[in-house]
Amino acid sequence: MAKAKAKAKQAKGKMKETAGRMMDDKSMQAEGRGEQMAGKAQEAASNAAERIKKSGR
Repeated sequence: MAKAKAKAKQAKGKMKETAGRMMDDKSMQAEGRGEQMAGKAQEAASNAAERIKKSGR
């Protein structure tokens, strides 16, 4: 579930970045890149938690 939310955040950020690029809005582009990075960090944390959970078996 956490991975799905992370991927959704990345997709939302990509769309926002693209929209900002189309409208020549630098702040929207930056906000979109920020959301993408937050989604990637969230995904990495989820992956790490999964590996820790699996190694404990």
